[in-house]
Amino acid sequence: MNLLPQRSAIISRIFRFWLILRRLMPRQKCQAFAVKSANDFPRIDKIYVINLDRAPRRWLNMKQELNRILDYSKTELLNLTERYVAVDAKEFTKDPIKDAKVDPFYTLSDQLFVEPQPLTLPTQLELDQTIEMSRAECAVARSHINVWEQVAAGDNEHVLILEDDVWFHSRFAKDLDDVWKDLSSINNINTSFDVLYLSYYEVKNGAPKTILSNNLFRPVRGLWHLSGYVLSREGAKKLIRLLPSRGPIDLWINHHFKDLNVFASKQSLISQRRDIKSSNSYSILPALTTIGAITSEGASLFNIRPTERPIFAFGHEGSGQTSLGMALSMLGYRCCSDFEDLPNREKQRLFEGSDDRVFDAYVNIGSLNARVGKLKAKYPKAKFILTRNEDEIEDVAFNKLSESLEGADIAILHTGDTKKWRIICEHLVCAPPSCSYPKLKDVGQRPILDENTDSNQDSNLNQPKHDGSPWIIASRKLWQGINSITREDCPNINGATVKITDTLEFFNSNRWLRRSDTFTDNLALFRPSNTKFVSEIGATLLIKEESLGVRDFSAASISSKDQYLFGKFEATIQASNVPGVVTGFFLHRNSPRQEIDIEVAGNRPNRLLINVFYNPGDVGANFDYGYRGSPSHVDLGFDASKESHRYAIEWKPNEIRWLVDDKLVHRRVVWDPTPIPHLPMTLHANNWVTRSTELAGRIYSRNLPTVSIFRKIQIEANIDIPDSEVNASSHRKLNKLT
Repeated sequence: MNLLPQRSAIISRIFRFWLILRRLMPRQKCQAFAVKSANDFPRIDKIYVINLDRAPRRWLNMKQELNRILDYSKTELLNLTERYVAVDAKEFTKDPIKDAKVDPFYTLSDQLFVEPQPLTLPTQLELDQTIEMSRAECAVARSHINVWEQVAAGDNEHVLILEDDVWFHSRFAKDLDDVWKDLSSINNINTSFDVLYLSYYEVKNGAPKTILSNNLFRPVRGLWHLSGYVLSREGAKKLIRLLPSRGPIDLWINHHFKDLNVFASKQSLISQRRDIKSSNSYSILPALTTIGAITSEGASLFNIRPTERPIFAFGHEGSGQTSLGMALSMLGYRCCSDFEDLPNREKQRLFEGSDDRVFDAYVNIGSLNARVGKLKAKYPKAKFILTRNEDEIEDVAFNKLSESLEGADIAILHTGDTKKWRIICEHLVCAPPSCSYPKLKDVGQRPILDENTDSNQDSNLNQPKHDGSPWIIASRKLWQGINSITREDCPNINGATVKITDTLEFFNSNRWLRRSDTFTDNLALFRPSNTKFVSEIGATLLIKEESLGVRDFSAASISSKDQYLFGKFEATIQASNVPGVVTGFFLHRNSPRQEIDIEVAGNRPNRLLINVFYNPGDVGANFDYGYRGSPSHVDLGFDASKESHRYAIEWKPNEIRWLVDDKLVHRRVVWDPTPIPHLPMTLHANNWVTRSTELAGRIYSRNLPTVSIFRKIQIEANIDIPDSEVNASSHRKLNKLT
């Protein structure tokens, strides 16, 4: 339920005149549409337009729009279209009641899930109070559900569903073709999509999402309208199984994005007409007005950077300090946590009250405990959070800390609290993430080492453009990260130690998986047959020109079946020197996305690209932002394509080291410029064709085929083991030698 302002009469007249002029333009041809029998490539083969019997003018407008677009065979889209009679709210003799399809009752909490309002603090009573949908909202919901049932029972694989007050953007055909191509590539490695949004209105300041390409993203929530979307037959069946719809249909479906395979075009390709007033009525208005969430413009706030700062948090080990630090990071804070002290410059800036600080949240910093009074005086608007283990009956230190903070803005978080996000976010006046509150073991306070130690060992280091996320520190004078050591009882390390030496002369199916997928920036499709294991040579990874429908090249990739948490990973590699080709050896995970890279670009085989991607959260947290990470280039001093060399990643809780032929070429410590990835990752070896000419140059078919050779991979690391298995084998150590 997006609350758009009504269009003025002048805007309506201008828009209508523009539509008349647009008729003089050539008609567009869209490859994404075709009748089912046209060919085997999946396309949109049916269009439904939801239209009221008492709105014939709207149906006429829609026919004019559909006649402007031609399908794959140059036939007007109107030939694929069926008018579907909408449910009319005026036919309801009384207010709709709950049935198997539509539950007309919902809450303010349901609304705020989709479009949070961080600057409002509704009471629990307001959040839980029942709101009844308007008759118009019920009619809209029933109309869409009726179409879903038609799609589920039919034989059309992909159907475009339109409301009758929309128009197609001028680049609709080309942009949809680009979206459809990217979607086909992604669905080569996933199940078919359920819903593809082509028309939507994002919550203000942006919906939480994962960007998949220049044309496509995957939303977490935060998309209003169902005025133009593609629905698959399987998607229709899923939606029907999820019924009844609780609340307005566009609100309800946001709550089920997690149950569906939902995508959206990068920009809305279909919009609601500006010369037609909406006949809908919004049942949520009184509730939003009561809590002061809307102005005349219906303003909303989401995905904004935190406004309440600085944050200081204190508590005993075991009271959830590490989880709290991660939670603050997930809210967008740059959080320094779990150290005995701060770097001297940061500590000086903090107690001077300077805005030129690296961090805006400090959690479990030992040296700050004795200076709480000074922090309170220096930052009267600071937010304090105290964590407490509810097993402690009498906690003298906690009581003393509470007394010293009397009059400050404090929130207390008990280990047993079941609504930690609510407590924190109400305290910090911000919106919670859609994922669960992190549950991490406390790492305790880590000692800081000599700050004069240079973390970056390579003097010829070049740093390309990085992400603008809050988890990357931009280049700062006199800042070299936090150089620390890990406590011997580090609780992050669960699992069994393994030692593996694999010469890759044969395929070990218990250890490796040959991939048959791809990713958006890869112009090639990974093919298992492109990886050969050869005696006395190792694994050869082939790239060749090969038309595969969704890609014009094939490439090769293997990945470990196990996930690892910290360790040393080394490969003996002879990289390809073909421009456009990247040879990679790296650790990676999603949800949240974390990655540690070694890559050699074919156009610059004398240079090593190293990179770290960091996103906060616990396992399963949907934080996959970051598309450049924090890359750096290191000059190798030799051509990596001429002969084999040994490349290694040493990953520890407090640092990452990159080595070439046992020589340290680069080192990163904590917050240099990112935190250290802290979750289990899969090991990968691959070569691929990049879309980015900036990364590796342009690929030319005449330079193919090409190979990258991996002669040996060595691993000494901790295998990730589920907690249930850890308890059963806590004393077991594995030493696998091949």
